[in-house]
Amino acid sequence: MRVLTVGNMYPPHHYGGYELVWRSAVEHLRSRGHEVRVLTTDTRTGTDELDSPDVHRQLHWPLRDARFEPLSRRARVAMARHNHRVLERHLTDLRPEVVTWWSMGGLTLTLLETVRRLRLPAIAFVHDDWLDYGRWADGWLNMFRGRRARAASAAERLVGIPGQVDFDGAASYQFVSERTRRHALSQGLRLPRSGIAHSGIHPDLLEAAPQLDWQWRLLYVGRLDPRKGVDTAVEALAHLPDEARLELIGGWDTREEDRLGALAGSLGVRDRVQFAGHLNRSEIAVGYERADAVVFPVRWEEPWGLVPLEAMGKGRPVVATGRGGSGEYLRDGENCLLFEAGDAGALAGAIGRLASEPDLRLKLREHGFETAASHTEPVFNEAVERAVLEAAQPRVPVGA
Repeated sequence: MRVLTVGNMYPPHHYGGYELVWRSAVEHLRSRGHEVRVLTTDTRTGTDELDSPDVHRQLHWPLRDARFEPLSRRARVAMARHNHRVLERHLTDLRPEVVTWWSMGGLTLTLLETVRRLRLPAIAFVHDDWLDYGRWADGWLNMFRGRRARAASAAERLVGIPGQVDFDGAASYQFVSERTRRHALSQGLRLPRSGIAHSGIHPDLLEAAPQLDWQWRLLYVGRLDPRKGVDTAVEALAHLPDEARLELIGGWDTREEDRLGALAGSLGVRDRVQFAGHLNRSEIAVGYERADAVVFPVRWEEPWGLVPLEAMGKGRPVVATGRGGSGEYLRDGENCLLFEAGDAGALAGAIGRLASEPDLRLKLREHGFETAASHTEPVFNEAVERAVLEAAQPRVPVGA
């Protein structure tokens, strides 16, 4: 089967788990004999790792230094027209039997409408809230929101690309969590064809490392983003013994890194915070192995959260807020310890419990590993392939 996959960032140029899940699904489909093409943006992250075959970095989007850059009206139109021309070339060249949409935030969402009008089967694997924020982050589509919607038809005739999107009819949708689906539905979308497909961790991370003597080594893995609550973890150090250390693995926003460094300095703990930067999977696995505990202090409604599952897979206890989709698998006192988002004292208290209660650490290790084992990449990839094969089947009209 020929499959065209589309999204905003694809490894090795990426910053988060959404993109890694996408690559895993692509590799799985290829291993099953499907012809899969990747269409993504021209964003580069500085890695020297080579692209896999049939990856086309030709789309444009307005992301600059971890933020969506404001564009002039002319630039918004030019970007949208460019992206539609690129998509049309690949549709003509590949002649896909199915189109899959992945991380679409900041991209031209009217690409979905083009595929819908061609009556091509399409599936969107939604792992963040791009069905919400993507509609304003897309400069072209945002021009026709609210009262300006009446101008969309005229603009479409003038520019030659769709000015609106029938999201309900454009695709079937597989959400990473029930929380993410509920949020999309709360935006006025009906999405009559939707389901849940939890993403999972790579099998390499499902191998519990040996237990260690407690040495106050704390780890955070993920983007340096204010919504992630990393500052809470930095602040917690001021409530912990001097030997406590916090390693931060991840990048994305240099301004947030500077802010966190300044915060650590103001608290007198700058020498206890290590910024490790963006690492590959094997290096992250080693990071989990040398940690005593992993913190997941997110403030926002996290769509899912792979980091707690990865930590559990490596046999490390997790201290988390349980916000968003992660609350669908995190259970306080059973496979993790939960604390209130933004409460550095409560985070420090939970870490202190781990330090003083080895039996609790053992309990979280055992139950955490069970949780991780039920959420793996192979399970998700099989769900992706089933969805792709099902989408390729002709739909029988209702009442036929």
